[in-house]
Parts: sequence; C-alpha cells; structure tokens
Amino acid sequence: MLAPMSGVTDLPFRQLAWRFGAGLVVTEMVASRELVGNASESWSRLKSSGIDPHMVQLAGREAYWMGEAARIAADNGADVIDINMGCPAKKVTGGYSGSALMRDPDHALSLIEATVKAVDVPVTLKMRLGWDENSINAPFIAKRAQEAGVQMITIHGRTRMQFYNGIADWDAIRAVRDVISVPLVANGDVATRDDANEILRRSGADAVMIGRSSQGRPWHAGVLAGAVEHPDAAEIADIVAEHYGMMLEFYGTDIGLRHARKHLGWYLGRFAPQLAAQEKAAIMTSTEPATALSGAVAAIAAGAGLVEQKDAA
Repeated sequence: MLAPMSGVTDLPFRQLAWRFGAGLVVTEMVASRELVGNASESWSRLKSSGIDPHMVQLAGREAYWMGEAARIAADNGADVIDINMGCPAKKVTGGYSGSALMRDPDHALSLIEATVKAVDVPVTLKMRLGWDENSINAPFIAKRAQEAGVQMITIHGRTRMQFYNGIADWDAIRAVRDVISVPLVANGDVATRDDANEILRRSGADAVMIGRSSQGRPWHAGVLAGAVEHPDAAEIADIVAEHYGMMLEFYGTDIGLRHARKHLGWYLGRFAPQLAAQEKAAIMTSTEPATALSGAVAAIAAGAGLVEQKDAA
C-alpha cells in the first residue's frame, strides 16, 4: 500500500502508483473543518478520478467536524475513510490533530466514534506507537478503535517524538496484532522486498504500507508487491515526463510548476547522481516548464543508466 503523504500523494502521484500496481493508495490528509468550510485545497485533495477503491484520509481535532467531513467525503465517492492519528508535523500536532490525539485516547475515541457513526463505508485508522517512549499506547487505542467499529489499523513503528529519526520498531507493532482481529498494516522504513517480508514476519501484520521510499519512485509499491518490474532508464525518463505533464494539467501551469519541483528533486536525487549541483539548481528553479522538464529528463535518462550499472555490479 502507498501511505498518505501530504504534499506527495496528490492525484497525479496516486494515479501513477495505482497504475504500477500499488495494492491501495490513500489521498493526502484532508483537513476536516476546512473541507466542511468548502476550502478549495480540501476539495482538490478529495478527488479520485476513478481509482477504486477511493480511500480518503481525514484529519481533525473535533468530533463534529470529523463526522461532517466524513459524510461529505462519502457523498463524493469515498469508499473508505481513514483517520489520521499519525502525522508528527508541528503545524498538525500544534492544532491537536494527527499524532497529538494519542495524548488523549478518550478524546481520540470520540472522533473515531463520530466518524464511524457518520458513514456507511468502512473507517480505518493510521497512528504511531505513541506520543513518546513513555506513552506507548497504540495497543490500547487500537483495541478501543476496533470496538468502536474501525475495520483496519495501520501502525507506523515510531513515536511522534521520534518524527522520522532512528529506526522504526517493527517488533513493537506486534503488541497491536495481539489485541485486534481486524487487518493490521505495518509501516516505517520499508524500502525493499526483504524489508517488506521482514516487517510482516516481525509485526504479524497482514499488509505493508510504504511512504518515503516511494518518493521519486511512484512505481515502487508495485515493484515491492511483485506487480511490475523496476523500470529501466528509458522508461524512468518517460514516467518523469508523464508525471510532470500530469501535474501541470491538474494544478495549472503556475501552481503545477511549483508543486512539481520537489518531485523533480526526488527523481534527480535518485537517478541523476552525476548531475552537478549548479545544473540541478537550474532545473529546479526554472520558470519555464519545457526547459525544466527537458533538462531533468536528459539528466535522468543518463543517470538512471549509471545507477542500473552500479546496481548490477
């Protein structure tokens, strides 16, 4: 499965990941109150464009807004509603959303119950092990969430205070497996097929969710699942060009150009290791889409071949 990542898993990225065989894709985090308030960004994040099932992740801190947003999402094609209790970003936890909800399980459960009661579609939950090493409460919350009607639970094997530092604790996820019967998804530091097999073995989970290892590789979940083979240098260059065009079409040229820069950066970082910093900066800061794309594609076509040779050696 492809993890929901704000600023990454927008519709173009999800469409590519789905096409390349990801078992499930999830929208970027949609702020519940903003969706109810008709914010344009929230509606943009809600779009599905035919991906089936359409799984929408909601974030919030108040039960009323979560319930109302869930209704809107379901009425607009969401097949599954996922509740965000895992995001560690300060701008999210500072508003008492995301992983900050794990500090108050009773309040968190009120949001879960409101969401489940609001819709007929399945509701799932994504969270961390706990707020910090002194409050590992994921098993407790997971058990109560299942009792409230949650039908799948995803655990990232870190606490919020770890952010993305250190190493995800795959063994700690098993404590959640021991107290729930609904499907369990394990997440954190999965980059290879060996990683995927190992996290399943150690956590007892039913499925694997990958996040950062897919940045600059929208096909990666499908590769780990065995649905497709890793693309060659020419295919990667074609995918980059297609992805870039999809983003400009989805957002419009001006906004799309800005959103596409981070994706170009990930592609260049992975597949153009030979590119000089000055050349990379010129591509990243170009205000001419055709210039940026042609430079990136040429560098990636050449660089991906070098990466292939290195991996083969």
